[in-house]
Amino acid sequence: MLKWLSLSAVVVALDLYSKHLVTKAFEYAEHLPVTTFFDLVRYHNEGAAFSFLAGAGGWQRVFFSVIALIASVIIIRLMKLHPQKSLFCVGLALILGGALGNLYDRLTLGYVVDFLFFHYQEYYWPAFNVADSAICVGVALLILDSFRNKT
Repeated sequence: MLKWLSLSAVVVALDLYSKHLVTKAFEYAEHLPVTTFFDLVRYHNEGAAFSFLAGAGGWQRVFFSVIALIASVIIIRLMKLHPQKSLFCVGLALILGGALGNLYDRLTLGYVVDFLFFHYQEYYWPAFNVADSAICVGVALLILDSFRNKT
């Protein structure tokens, strides 16, 4: 269990440190083109994934914080119940770390700092951060684990 929580802690630390660097180096909405398809930016997301409910007037901050706390308790419980399932627990640990990283922003800033911005011509993917990346990789690992032979 400790190794899974340690992985979550590493995700939180990397997420918060990267967001700290971005907030010190960039003004809000500032872009730094890195390649023809990737920029470093500083955006603030008051909603959830893809700015879902970002303009909802403020109640969403409490709502998403409560969801993150409930999910964290469930994830920790699942890791305790299945510590021998490595791929499953790594996926959960990544999701937990990402959820806690974004929860910290939401509670301390009122929004989540996003800074990784991919685009192609006039098509743009919403900006995201290390926590979002960890959550996506964690979900992919859980899906992969669900297809593994359960014998």
